[in-house]
Amino acid sequence: MPDLRRGALYGIAAYTMWGLFPLYWPLLKPSGAVEILAHRMVWSLLAVVAVLAIRHHWSWFRTLAGQPRKLALLTIAAILVTINWGTYIYAVNTGHVVESALGYFINPLVNVLFGVALLRERLRPLQWAAVGFGALAVLVLTLDYGRLPWIALTLAVSFGLYGLVKKRANVAATEALAVETLVLLLPALGYLVFLQTTGAATFGQAGAWHVVLLVGSGLITAVPLICFGAAAIRVPLSTMGLLQYIAPILQFACGVLVAKEVMPSSRWIGFSIVWLALALFTYDSIRAARAAARSRRSARALDHVVT
Repeated sequence: MPDLRRGALYGIAAYTMWGLFPLYWPLLKPSGAVEILAHRMVWSLLAVVAVLAIRHHWSWFRTLAGQPRKLALLTIAAILVTINWGTYIYAVNTGHVVESALGYFINPLVNVLFGVALLRERLRPLQWAAVGFGALAVLVLTLDYGRLPWIALTLAVSFGLYGLVKKRANVAATEALAVETLVLLLPALGYLVFLQTTGAATFGQAGAWHVVLLVGSGLITAVPLICFGAAAIRVPLSTMGLLQYIAPILQFACGVLVAKEVMPSSRWIGFSIVWLALALFTYDSIRAARAAARSRRSARALDHVVT
């Protein structure tokens, strides 16, 4: 139980920090989304290496090097998080904060679908209802935007798969992030060198504060990811889905209250359907968790009587 509690606290910290990200990325302009992404990769690795150096913890690398399955899973995780990071930076810096929030609102429903498709889980009636309302919301918002909300769907699917892969890899948070960022290092460095040699880089060209913010992107990337990794291996995937509501609520608030994005009535209707789906999903999850807890208590009581 203490480990579960600690995992929940890690999850809350991660999602709160992610929820406030829309306030940070616009500060990095005039850098483009891909340049910011490359800097995130490079500086994140340095931040993780610093953490490992402080802990004097390097022996894990030799052990992990002898486990090709885990290395393959972490490589897949690196690709998925690259897609997620790049899409999110693009969304925030092009005025689509609310749509990015939608992606993280529907992520718990995507996790449920992954459970059915990949883990052969059976859904309860209210879970099916939640997924149905989620699909209806996507349809309504497609009509509202005049296009499929691809930003939201890309964020939801990529992050859902990332969480699933991280759980399967079952590698400690900091060590996993070190491998992921190491996988991303060469392409990121190559792109940054290309920008510098062609004169298209903004690093060092927009003032000292801009340099500090770009370097800081590594730290603010590494810390929540380490927290998320620590949570993902300690708490059930369903619990992570519940905790994830923290991030989109904060992101949605940033989009509407800070970025002042336009919210026509049709968009409010679409989001209201999403929130209805999440309310059903949350109610069903809590009810199922309580039933499971009662069942465990009854089983323990029976065992006690028998012994």
